[in-house]
Amino acid sequence: MTIRVLIIDDDRRLLELLTAFMTPNGVRLTGALSGEAGLDELARGSFDAVLLDVMMPGMDGLRVLQKIRERSGVPVIMLTARGDETDRVVGLELGADDYLPKPYSPRELLARLRAVLRRGTQTPHGEHLSLGGLELHGEERRVRCGEAAIELTGIEFDFLRALMQRAGRVVSRSALLELAGRSDVSVSERSVDVHISKIRRKLEETPGHSLQIKTIRGVGYQLTKGDPGES
Repeated sequence: MTIRVLIIDDDRRLLELLTAFMTPNGVRLTGALSGEAGLDELARGSFDAVLLDVMMPGMDGLRVLQKIRERSGVPVIMLTARGDETDRVVGLELGADDYLPKPYSPRELLARLRAVLRRGTQTPHGEHLSLGGLELHGEERRVRCGEAAIELTGIEFDFLRALMQRAGRVVSRSALLELAGRSDVSVSERSVDVHISKIRRKLEETPGHSLQIKTIRGVGYQLTKGDPGES
């Protein structure tokens, strides 16, 4: 099965090299040399994943990532020459699924790409979780409350699924990463807190369920059923 991947990077030579490596390995790359061009390609086509360079002229990768997350939950791997941890954390907090610093080998990139896509299909086929008025559909990777869809990024979906599977139990941050299949990604505890905060806000903005994500100070999180109006 061919994997359809959009790569947004202003390095034309790199696009050629990656295309030559990826094509025999079952990956069909579509290249875009700027953030704006990449967003246009994403709007026109259907892709399984996006490879996104951070440092580009004009619209940089972080801004492109924000735009992508406004419209899609497609897996995104950030590519950058920057070694600053702040850039990595910001990218992950904005919804990136993984982060690979340059220089990297095409073989490592392919392995990361396959790992990200594998996480997207690791939810048991047809798994359906129902709790407190919330419905999680594993096959479609969708969350609904009645007729309302709750739009989550890939990592947000995985965190919520892990919490729903262990509703009522306290889950530490490190356990949450492992349960969500994210222990191979450089996600800090602060990033986990940010993602959980976003999930909590989306749940609070969706009426009709009774779920709360409680912070257990110094330990982790607990998904409980209660009065939606409680803080």
